[in-house]
Amino acid sequence: MLTEYLASHGYEVGSADSGPAMRAEIERALPDVILLDVQLPGEDGLTLARYLRERYDVGIIMVTGATDPVDRVIGLEVGADDYIGKPFDPRELRARVKSVLRRMQARPTGDARAPAGAAPPGGDAPRRIPMAGCSLDVASHQLFDRDGTEIPITTMEFDLLRVFAAHPNQVLSRDRLLTLTRNREWEPFDRSIDIRIARLRRKIEPDPENPQAIRTVRGVGYMYVPPAL
Repeated sequence: MLTEYLASHGYEVGSADSGPAMRAEIERALPDVILLDVQLPGEDGLTLARYLRERYDVGIIMVTGATDPVDRVIGLEVGADDYIGKPFDPRELRARVKSVLRRMQARPTGDARAPAGAAPPGGDAPRRIPMAGCSLDVASHQLFDRDGTEIPITTMEFDLLRVFAAHPNQVLSRDRLLTLTRNREWEPFDRSIDIRIARLRRKIEPDPENPQAIRTVRGVGYMYVPPAL
């Protein structure tokens, strides 16, 4: 039903009922967005989400049980861009697909993963922004450590870093962060921002347990403090 519904709204849709079938579909044509059910037979959806995030630059929307927040949290931690709980209205799904597509289409064209340190087309030097002990390349959407080694990040993580870099020393609420990065309103008990910031701290902070770059402002949100020049 979902295949027909999305196709009726102009999307080219493929389907797979298992991990091997999904890999075969990807080999045939790399999609822009993958809708991934947590409860697939054989390999579970969370394992497949991790596999996809490590190898491809695609949007991932996890389909989870409506009463199982654990799957949602783990899905976000392994790199999913969004989630939707069953049962759901197909119109809500289409809205979430459109939101993820907007973010994916804003990324530079090219290979799913550019080589670490690669310059953008034309040979121009990439623009890099210092982020704690790392640097963010806004042209290639890549994060590098002090030694120039690429640190894999998701689309949402890049969006968060770019928002923080554009608003240094400003307290940003969770609601504001969601608006700036995902264009959707904050839902009560929505932990997606907290989960992703925890992951970012593990990637950019020398001491994630005592973060100095992305600081928590209790009861309000977060503030990015750029490194001293």
